[in-house]
Amino acid sequence: MKYWLGIDFGTSGVRAIAIDEMSEVVALTKVDYEIGDWQTWEISLYQVITDLPIEIRKNVQKIVIDGTSATILICDRQGQPSLPTMLYSDTCSSEILAEVQAIAPQQHLVLSTSSSFAKLLAMTKLLTKKSLSFASQSPWYFLHQADWLGYLLHGKLGVSDYHNALKLGYDQLILAYPDWLLAWNRQNPAIVLPKIFTPAETVGTVQEAIAVKLGLSSNCEIGAGTTDSNAAFLASVGKNPPELGTAVTSLGSTMVLKVLNDHPINHANYGIYSHRFEYGQTACLWLVGGASNVGGAVLKHFFSNQDLKELSDRIDPDVAISLDYYPLLKAGDRFPVNDPQLKPRLEPRPNNSVDFLHGLLESMARIEAQGYALLQQLGVTPIQKIYTVGGGAQNQVWTKIRHRHLQIPVISSPQSEAAYGSALLANTK
Repeated sequence: MKYWLGIDFGTSGVRAIAIDEMSEVVALTKVDYEIGDWQTWEISLYQVITDLPIEIRKNVQKIVIDGTSATILICDRQGQPSLPTMLYSDTCSSEILAEVQAIAPQQHLVLSTSSSFAKLLAMTKLLTKKSLSFASQSPWYFLHQADWLGYLLHGKLGVSDYHNALKLGYDQLILAYPDWLLAWNRQNPAIVLPKIFTPAETVGTVQEAIAVKLGLSSNCEIGAGTTDSNAAFLASVGKNPPELGTAVTSLGSTMVLKVLNDHPINHANYGIYSHRFEYGQTACLWLVGGASNVGGAVLKHFFSNQDLKELSDRIDPDVAISLDYYPLLKAGDRFPVNDPQLKPRLEPRPNNSVDFLHGLLESMARIEAQGYALLQQLGVTPIQKIYTVGGGAQNQVWTKIRHRHLQIPVISSPQSEAAYGSALLANTK
């Protein structure tokens, strides 16, 4: 038997899914990890692989890893991170944003305090201050989360994919770095921008020592990665190419909206961006969407999993509640309101916990509907159906509230794990 392995490094945990030639799941492993600590990434990567049955490991043909978009590292020539990780949710200072605005074109999607390019500028400054011999110790490799994890397996530094590289500034229309980014790199030659591959395109085979350590075949290929939300989209729609207008909402720690469209739409003012989508298609399509900081992390801040279940059961999803929140854990959102200073709105808070949870769920559904309405206003294909993945997809009360706001069929995906989408990618390239 032959198998393909997808590994998802999401916002809250790591999952590995192995599939067979019929795209059926044959094994799933999962572990917790600390997303802000890159040392736990390596431990978790090896654990989810070695927890798989040995017969599957020996026959894995290819591995693809997805990671959180705009979670980045700067590494030395040995692949050792030289600074603390900057996470997808981290933001840079207004001074850094002003530098980005002076370098990148107007309305470019990197014009955000949370973009990978803004973080690259911030980390370059930190590295320069940290090391008096910054230039002499070069090269310094800029890597996304999925890039570094892939490096641990194939051993090749300076490799990324065009999904992860989007927020760095890579142009997915022409499949090349734009002139403004190359000009910046010429002025900062100590930084190595990664060579860009198509997601899941083979980068190399697993290193011999790693293959022995993990029980993998020495012929096991390692593909370029993708982002966790793009992998979740693939998991939702399955192995058959989806129709235009298919949408997916990922309800994890955050809320990510994506719609399959026939042309890209990018709008920095609204935090909207487009990913190139070539999965099983003869023509290039685009995943248009955005990511909001509202989501499950807010719910888990106030309620335990048991509380969420018990309190949700006491909510009538057909009756709206008048509470109007913008539920954030800290200031700042990216979409549909792109405002790094946006303050959380969690008042008034009723004494009744059921009403408070109802208000949170109602408000998040309202923000989701606002996001899809904005996407359609800006020209996406009319939305036909919305798949839902992530932990929030299991809350049936929330699903009914969302349906009331969206007025579009809301479907729970048969496969809700992003790792399944990465496994599908591994078996298509």
